[in-house]
Amino acid sequence: MNRNSSENFEIEQNSSNEEEKPNLKGDFKNVVLLVVLYIFQSIPLGLVTSVPILMQNRGATYKDQAIFTIAYYPFSLKILWAPIVDSLYFKRIGRRKTWLVPSQFMIALSMLYSSFYVNEWLGSAEKPPKILILTSVFFLMRVFAATQDVAVDGLALCLLKKRNIGHVATCEMIGISCGWCIGYVVLLVLESSEFSNSFIFSEPRNEGLITLGGFLKFWGIAFLVFTILIAFFKHENSETDEKLEEHPDYGVTKAYPTLWKILKLKPIIRFSLFMLTVKVSFSAVDSVTSLKLIEYGVPKDKIAFLAIPVLPIQIILPFIISRFTAGKYPMDFYIKAFRVRLAMSILMVAYVFLTSKIVNGKKSNEISIWYFIGLVIVYLMYHIPFRAMTIADMSFFARVSDPLIGGTYMTLLNTINNFGTKWSQTLFLWLVDIISWKHCIQDNHFNNSLIISLSNNKCANKEERDLCIKAGGKCLTDIDGYYIEFIINLIYGIGFYVIGKRIIEYLEKLPIDDWHVLAKEHERVKENENSSQREEKIALNKDEI
Repeated sequence: MNRNSSENFEIEQNSSNEEEKPNLKGDFKNVVLLVVLYIFQSIPLGLVTSVPILMQNRGATYKDQAIFTIAYYPFSLKILWAPIVDSLYFKRIGRRKTWLVPSQFMIALSMLYSSFYVNEWLGSAEKPPKILILTSVFFLMRVFAATQDVAVDGLALCLLKKRNIGHVATCEMIGISCGWCIGYVVLLVLESSEFSNSFIFSEPRNEGLITLGGFLKFWGIAFLVFTILIAFFKHENSETDEKLEEHPDYGVTKAYPTLWKILKLKPIIRFSLFMLTVKVSFSAVDSVTSLKLIEYGVPKDKIAFLAIPVLPIQIILPFIISRFTAGKYPMDFYIKAFRVRLAMSILMVAYVFLTSKIVNGKKSNEISIWYFIGLVIVYLMYHIPFRAMTIADMSFFARVSDPLIGGTYMTLLNTINNFGTKWSQTLFLWLVDIISWKHCIQDNHFNNSLIISLSNNKCANKEERDLCIKAGGKCLTDIDGYYIEFIINLIYGIGFYVIGKRIIEYLEKLPIDDWHVLAKEHERVKENENSSQREEKIALNKDEI
């Protein structure tokens, strides 16, 4: 009897080991569904990224651009409602579909509504953009996309079989890359009249193959159709929900106090300060460079093409550097990549300065192909350490997260990271116009009174720039705020490297338990139970004696 049970145990153990090996049999459709979900999630993200470039072509100021960056913030704030998404749902609909279906439905409605008015909101050379309503609508679109992100991440963990959980990251990487490419690269390229006239139309036209309004209408309808299919034809696994409800720390009332406990941990406080301030070192390069290239005359569709060489890097790079980031000290690699990225930012700004000399005022067909080849090379050289830093910090997030509340913990760390990026970009975009020095220059045939009037025009805002152009003059930049900001960022980055390196070395040497809340309590309870069992055994032995 004992021998048979041991044999059965061995058979079960062997079969369980076989099941743990990744095998897409029975999961292939779910993998495809996950990729499609991540594609749809990322289209609004790419769309919001493309709007500043479309605004720049229509004469928007850097102040307008700074205001629009508020639309990026929902992904930095989703931790505020992530516990609600995790814990409140209708059983008949499903834990994730309760939030997934309404979120995608609202994205569809916001796209369809925007499609009728977005061209008016973007403004033109004569009219300033309606920046407040434009920002508000795209902010709401990002709120719904961020909510969908929380739901999809949770769905991914229970949609696939346990042996295939490792494929979630691959699905996310492929889906996000493709979706962002559709919302950013495809939109900007096909919206460009220059690209369409060169490669699509037989006769020149004033507009590209598509408009932003048409793009929004198409994807609004696509979101509606896809959401209806998900609502009626995809069912969730209720077994996971039942297990969750049995957990003593389940529920929205306990989720927020637990989150507060995490925020009070000393390692989290130090690491949060690090992540909230590290991106200041690259703020000008990250937020202003593309807009500055467009200002100097580089076509926006060429800027969009820069994202294409990055797509293979986003897929291949994690496999190349995983041996450096999968160990105990992934942030060591982060600091090394930080140093390289800081050096590459010098190269990037130098190339922007070169652009102002060799491209400024030229038509697209007059710009040398060698310039664009150089731009792609410089862009890749900057983006590789940028992507390496992202992979390293994500590995560190996964390493220190409390396994019993991994979703909330990871969302918190990602939120802090995103907010650290966005606040600094908003600040430095807003400051570009303020710290730039310009004046209006005029032709020699103007009368003296007009010359005096134009010389007093500092081109400080859109109204003064329009007055200068209407009078036949043009705004000349004496001191460009972009380069001032870069010098500030570079000096800050050098100092931050020295201090930040010490902080990271200290944090990485801390025991993992110092980062945990529930897991630590769980281990303590188990130890107490084990010690009580040992005491009971000792007492029984004494009684027997």
